[in-house]
Amino acid sequence: QGAQSRIDLSDEQVGNVKAIIAATKKAGMDERAAVVSIATALQESKLENLGHLGDRNDHDSQGLFQQRPSSGWGTVEQITDPEYSTTAFLKGLKQVDGWQGMPLTKAAQTVQVSAYPDHYAQWEQMAADLVAEHWNS
Repeated sequence: QGAQSRIDLSDEQVGNVKAIIAATKKAGMDERAAVVSIATALQESKLENLGHLGDRNDHDSQGLFQQRPSSGWGTVEQITDPEYSTTAFLKGLKQVDGWQGMPLTKAAQTVQVSAYPDHYAQWEQMAADLVAEHWNS
C-alpha cells in the first residue's frame, strides 16, 4: 500500500532478518507472518537490535520491534533477543483475528499500537523480497 521504502542492510541487519525468519518457522507460522514481522522491525528499528537510546528513546522501547518492558513484552534481556522478541510479536499477531487477510499495516498496528500506524506499509515490498530471498536459505 502506498509508496515503498528501501534501505541497504548491513551483515548484522541481514542476520536479524534470518533470526526473524527462523523464529517464525519455529512458531509454525508462514511466510506472510515473516513479511509482517520484518516490515514491522524495519519500521521500528531498521532491523537494528536497539538498546536504550536515552533521550532519543520512545519511553523504554528496545530491540528489533521497539517493545517495552513496562508494557509487558518481557525484560530488557528478553526483548533485545531477536528470537524472543519475534516470538512475542508473533504471539500478538496470532491473536489478531483474520490477520492473514488484512493489510500489513493494520495487522502490524494491531499488535504494536504505534503512534504512526500507517508507516508499516512502506516496508511491505522490501520485507517480501527479504523473505523470498532468505526463507529457504
